Amino acid sequence: MSRKFLETESPTWVEKGIITAEQQERLLGLYPPDEKAIGLLPLLGSLLVGLSALSLVAANWQGLPETLRLGILLSSLAGSYAAGEHFLRRGNYSLGIGLVGLGLILFGSAIILVSQMYQLIGYDVTGLVAWAVAATGLTYLYRSRALFLMTVVISCIVQGYNTGQLGAFSYATAAFTALSLGYYWWRNPDSLIGTVLSVGLLWQAGLLVSFLHIKITWFFVGAMLIYTLGDWQTDRPAGRSMQGPPIAAAFLFMLGLAIFGEAGSYTDMLRPPLLAYLAALGAVFALSLVAKRKRGRLGGATDWLLLLPGFYLPGGLPLAIAALIVLYAYTGTLLWRAHQEQNPDRVTLGTVLFILTTAVAYFKLTWGFMDKSLFFLLGGILLLGLSWYLQRRAAQTLASESTDKPAR
Repeated sequence: MSRKFLETESPTWVEKGIITAEQQERLLGLYPPDEKAIGLLPLLGSLLVGLSALSLVAANWQGLPETLRLGILLSSLAGSYAAGEHFLRRGNYSLGIGLVGLGLILFGSAIILVSQMYQLIGYDVTGLVAWAVAATGLTYLYRSRALFLMTVVISCIVQGYNTGQLGAFSYATAAFTALSLGYYWWRNPDSLIGTVLSVGLLWQAGLLVSFLHIKITWFFVGAMLIYTLGDWQTDRPAGRSMQGPPIAAAFLFMLGLAIFGEAGSYTDMLRPPLLAYLAALGAVFALSLVAKRKRGRLGGATDWLLLLPGFYLPGGLPLAIAALIVLYAYTGTLLWRAHQEQNPDRVTLGTVLFILTTAVAYFKLTWGFMDKSLFFLLGGILLLGLSWYLQRRAAQTLASESTDKPAR
């Protein structure tokens, strides 16, 4: 329940005599006004100040004596951290963390500028790795979600620079990010940082696949390993946040195969050695099943339907149809689970994905031979009818949920 919900619904409860005006005020008092937007202002302000200072210094950098350059870097760095600590001790948390974040940005900038001064940046990524390590240390020190998010972004930048500019992959950076930030998320479960960490790890997995020049479907072994980490998390919302990005990536991949699978020109990039791929994916699947069983969530195993290796079929129409079957299997079971659990958010998600899959299937299977006016007419009727039926089912599910709830 949120304050917004209470502000919307509680006047009606008072009017119907369900609660008194005094009880309404007491309930609202349990949910203070959301200050997230206000709390972000110091962070954004720190970022803008940092960018302004960097722009000014960069524009005049070459004309400054070397000693003055080092003095500017060290003084601005120390000043930011000292000011941040000062405001944190005075209880101004948002401004304090914003200034610490500014210090972190300046620290990374100092590494880059000093490396340029001594011509080190083009040969080694150690300095940038130190930036990621420092960011992780600050995250643990201040227990801040904002610093956690900055650390994920910095790790992605370090790995992206290393892969794109230096032609190497830093396994140490990837392992350090996964272990240090993964442990932080594990001990401090949170939906936002879980989603951001999951996206950051997927980014590193994608860079590794690109660096090794292996089949792109190996990406999903790493992605589902991240998904499995969510299975082991005892906090369900935090676990789902870790699993959302890998499932979204798998769904978009299958949707792409369904739409463009007939081309067949890229199918060679999809097929790793069958036994090795199935063995690796099967091992992760087994690990996921053990966790789901331990947590009593075996119904969630249907998420793995998206990983059915239909891409081993010959390119062309068989590949597109196999992808559509996988999508229907996933969206159908998602809807079934949503109705079983009477989860309105999941019902909405399943409805949207099922209609999207049907639209793709209709386009793929009928566009080539059907008269276009008839194509649009039947397509419109099909989607409208399907939308009406699924929304009616969702309404029945929600009505059943309201009936089943005990009166209070």
